[in-house]
Order: sequence, then C-alpha cells, then structure tokens
Amino acid sequence: MAALPHCPLLAVSGLLLCCLSFSLSIPDPQLREALMQLEASMQTGGQMVLTDAEQRLDALLFKMKQEEMKGEDFPPAMHFFRARHLINNSPIFSLLQKMPKGGALHIHDFSMVAVEWLVKNATYRPNCYMCSTDNRSIRFIFSSQWPKALPHCSPWVLLENLRAKMVNTTELDVSIMGNLTLFTYEDPESVYPSQDVVWDRFEQAFLAVWGLVTYAPVFRDYYYEGLTQFYKDNIMYLELRALLPEIYELDGSTHDIRWTLKTYQDVTKQFTAEHPDFFGARVIFTVHRGVNLTRMVEVVKEAIQLQSDLPDIMAGFDLVGREDSGRPLWYFREALSLPVKKGVTLPFFFHAGETDLEGSDVDQNLLDAILFNTTRIGHGFALLRHPVAKSMSRKRGVAVEVCPISNQVLKLVKDLRNHPAAVLMSENHPVVISSDDPAMFGSSGLSHDFYEAFVGFGGTSSHLGSLKELAMNSIRYSSLTPKQKEKALALWQKKWEKFVSENVF
Repeated sequence: MAALPHCPLLAVSGLLLCCLSFSLSIPDPQLREALMQLEASMQTGGQMVLTDAEQRLDALLFKMKQEEMKGEDFPPAMHFFRARHLINNSPIFSLLQKMPKGGALHIHDFSMVAVEWLVKNATYRPNCYMCSTDNRSIRFIFSSQWPKALPHCSPWVLLENLRAKMVNTTELDVSIMGNLTLFTYEDPESVYPSQDVVWDRFEQAFLAVWGLVTYAPVFRDYYYEGLTQFYKDNIMYLELRALLPEIYELDGSTHDIRWTLKTYQDVTKQFTAEHPDFFGARVIFTVHRGVNLTRMVEVVKEAIQLQSDLPDIMAGFDLVGREDSGRPLWYFREALSLPVKKGVTLPFFFHAGETDLEGSDVDQNLLDAILFNTTRIGHGFALLRHPVAKSMSRKRGVAVEVCPISNQVLKLVKDLRNHPAAVLMSENHPVVISSDDPAMFGSSGLSHDFYEAFVGFGGTSSHLGSLKELAMNSIRYSSLTPKQKEKALALWQKKWEKFVSENVF
C-alpha cells in the first residue's frame, strides 16, 4: 500500500486538498483513521495529553457515558426541569460535582443563591413585609414602620405576624419560593409555552427578589452565601454581573453604587481569607439595555470612574436584560465609545447573540460586540449564523460564555444535543461553560451545566481532556492579569491532580 500523503493535523486547507486528491479512489482505511484522528484532535481538549491516571479516569467516564446514553430518558434531550432528578442520580454528575471546575464567568448578582436559603433566611428576619401584585407575583421590603402602599400590589403584610397565625408555615414558604424561581414540577412546556411567557416570568422573579436582596444586612449575607454555594460546587473563582443598585437600610436611607461595589470587595476578601483555596471574585458592572442613550452615557461615565477607583474588584461593563426586547448595542455606540475617546480602559463583556431573531437589529449585536472589542461574548447562541464574527472572535481569543440550561429554559433550544456550542466545541472555538442564573433554574453553581455540555454537546466524543480544557479555559479567559492567571492555574492544577487521584480505582 502506498504511503499516505502528509495531512497536517490543524491545517484545514491541507486536509481538503488531501481529501480532494483521493476523491475518486477506493476509500483507504488508513486515510479514514487519519481523518477521524484529525477531527478528534480539533475538538475542545482534543490535543490534551493525559497522564496514565487521567487515562484511567477517562476510560471510567467513557463507560459511564455509554451506560447513560443507553437509557430510555436521555437528560440532555429533555427539559432540565424534568431531567434534573435524573441528572442528580447520575454517576457522571456525581463525578462532575467533585471536579474542580475553575471559574464561573457568567453569573448574575441576584440569582446566585438557592431560593430555599433566601426564604428560610431573609424572609424570617424581623421587619420583612410582603405584598401580592396584580400579575400574580410578590414584592418585599424591610422597614422600621409600616411601608407605603405600592401601586398594583395588595396591602403590605408583616411576615412574622402572618406566620405567627399559622399552624404550619411550609405551604407559605413553598409558595414564596415558587415566586422566586422559574423551576416547576409541572410540565414546563405547558407552564412556559413561549419565549414571551417565560421571559415575563423570569423578570417578575427578579423583581420579587429585589426588595429582599437590596436590604443591606441581607445583601452582605446573600453574597457571602452565594460564594459559599459556588465554593461547595468546587468553583474557585467568580465573575459576577451586578447591577450595583442602591442598597437600603431599615430606616429607608440608601448607599450609593460605590458602597455596593466596595461591599462586594470587602465580602470577597473576607471569604477568601476564610477559604485560602478560593481565588477570589470580580464584578462586571451592568445596566439594563432598556435605558435611553442619555442614561447610558451617565452609566458608562460611572463605570469608568469605578474602574479607576476600584480596579481590583471591578472587571468591566455589560448590558443585561432580554436582547430581543432591548435596544441593540449599536444604538448605544456614542456611550460605548466614551472610554476610547477619553483614552481610558473599560473592558466590555457584552451579552450578544442570545436570540433566534435572525437578520434583526438585535441579531447584529454579535458583530457590534466584536467591533467594540468585547473581552468575552455572553451566550453567543447565534454565533454560527455570523461567520465573520465567529472568525474574528476566534482570532482575537474572545471566548463565548455558554450557558446550556439557561438557553434551554428560556426556549432558544429544546434538545441540548442541538445547541450551537456543540459545533463550537467540535472546532475548539474559545468556550467557557457557565450557569447564568442558577437560582432561577434550580441548578447548581456549575455542575449541572457541565453535565449538559459534557454529555449533551459532546456525546461520546467528549472526554476527560474536554472537561480539563473547559475548566482551564475559565481561568485563561477570565479578567485576571497574566500573573494572577498563572497563580490561579497552579492552584487549580493541584486541585485537579487530587481529584484525579481520588477517583481512579
């Protein structure tokens, strides 16, 4: 048999030439094997060299995945709300919970703590009032005196008085929890039949949480508990997208956004001092994309000042809220150009491509995010429809923050095997896995989303090398300085080696 022509592993054009030159010949088994190896080498983790111990753990994972894929109910093909109990009982998920996952780079401030904690902790504090809105949601406020009535909300009720009249408060607590999360034990497809319905419910849940978490004593405890829950899920670093609201005290007085950011910094320092193997957290200051241009100019100026005053905790700036109903990035170009005009650095971490409205103004956010030199792309669900943006993001090393469960719950994709990130990972496009709003979805800090990515996106082709590279990506593509990244990767490597040694039998 004649020797195969040389086909460089990563030179796609070279591969095409090789294939074309043999297009009329009988398929050669060795060429077929070479092509299969080439494809495998191109995926996320495809060029990761595994140690003997890692190879043994990889073989164990492969057997687990084969068994899981034989089952009648395949979790990534199901809505997460119906699949969660199956995932929780999966041996793969159990292993992923133990795995050091690096950093969570796409997390929103008031959806990071399980709602059970919020109800059992925050709503049981003195001076907590609740009212019910006309659209079947709830609102909270802490006050030293009876608060003023809110429009379209029933009269305020002091929760400690209400609970004192009850023999069993469980039903009330469960009802409150149901208002603070999207998770439901009912059929999620019926409860949330469209994107409009699920997004409305999503936004109402945030408004319900607002009065609880913006109360100063709860705010501090909530963030500390959030760090604790992520730490327990074997996450060592966090980048939090935060609105930096004014935080209020019991007497109604408020603190400004600088105080809020400084409190994030102080609580992070406290947590890191108490947990030396936790590397820290940084904040990406955000504003709702529904504001007008005048307000956006003011907010960007505030962000520039915060970046100058508190650079250790302040990572950069982003816009939040539903892309489909918000203003596109290009509308804000005057405001977003201010840092360059002023000759200062304000890193951007834009949400972009969290849409299926192909060809709309919103659909251009991906290209505009690249034009504004975004550091990472939040979601990037539509990236495959934008080959120019995709190519530019790859060349510039702009990672896509993929949030599998969020994209499914908010009805961009039904079967996670069909998620666009499966293609991105097959090409080793810069990708990190995150969870967006875990409290809203009833998911863990990162483990559930890692499961969906590992089992759903990759099928049997993803392996331990894929997981390893995804975890390392979360540090490589973070906002940390090069020296901090080096230190964080060294800390993560120790955790990884311990994880492998403890799970190889």
